[in-house]
Amino acid sequence: MKTPRPLTELARVLAELPGIGPKTAQRLALHLALDKGLAGRLAETLEMARARLGVCKVCGNLAEGELCPVCADPNRDGSVIAVVETPADVMAIEKSGEFRGRYHVLGGALNPLEGIGPDELNVDGLLKRLEGVREVLLATSTTVEGEATAVYLSERLRPFGVRVTRPAYGLPAGGNLEYVDEVTLARALAHRRPVEE
Repeated sequence: MKTPRPLTELARVLAELPGIGPKTAQRLALHLALDKGLAGRLAETLEMARARLGVCKVCGNLAEGELCPVCADPNRDGSVIAVVETPADVMAIEKSGEFRGRYHVLGGALNPLEGIGPDELNVDGLLKRLEGVREVLLATSTTVEGEATAVYLSERLRPFGVRVTRPAYGLPAGGNLEYVDEVTLARALAHRRPVEE
């Protein structure tokens, strides 16, 4: 059976979203084609988000207006900046409720194979924000690209005299050692700390 072109196009566009494969995209496209009310609400919401969301002029996070909610919050600790790759990383850290500093979004990680070098990242914006900063937490991913980005940034930050840190590597809460990958276990053992009394 030949699929109607609009349905095929919708599935093709949906498959461009991260985490959406061709089969899921086709199921979503079929559902949206059959539920006109949901399709309309989705279209309106997408248009509203596209029109109202921008980038924070200070940190590069997503914002509605000039500042993101973190940069607009006077109770955040401006002496600590967590450097992340994407706004999704900001959201993940915020869910933990443990970080009260500010953020700086690079817009990716170094990846020479994809043509992403230091000039494609928001590094200069970070260096301009260092006055009054005592610690920069390099919260890039633990992928090869994220680690390379952290090494590069630590070298660039050295002349500024700020403390440069990385998140601790650890074991997942409630996990069994036998199921932990070797790299995570090795890092957890290398960065062990004393038991608090």
